[in-house]
Amino acid sequence: MDFETSLRRAIKTGNVVIGQNETKECIASGKAKLVVVAANYCPDDFAAFLKEKNANVYTYEGTSKALGISCGRPHFVSALAIVDAGDSDILSIQRA
Repeated sequence: MDFETSLRRAIKTGNVVIGQNETKECIASGKAKLVVVAANYCPDDFAAFLKEKNANVYTYEGTSKALGISCGRPHFVSALAIVDAGDSDILSIQRA
């Protein structure tokens, strides 16, 4: 599975929430099926929140700038949540 292709397909055909605050809200409401965080981003309070909620987390190997580019966004993306994968196979990714 190519992560970036799967992510773009999920954004195009599914429901993906982008941004740390929006991702936290999505996790708290129980809607997030997968949380993706950039390798250079995960402050202690956010990491503790993810652990407390037992979120399914994948650590993207690139920076938040690279994750933004993968999302087709012209800005940094530190965290995102997959609510509905659409036609993507992104939910088959292993926890990291």
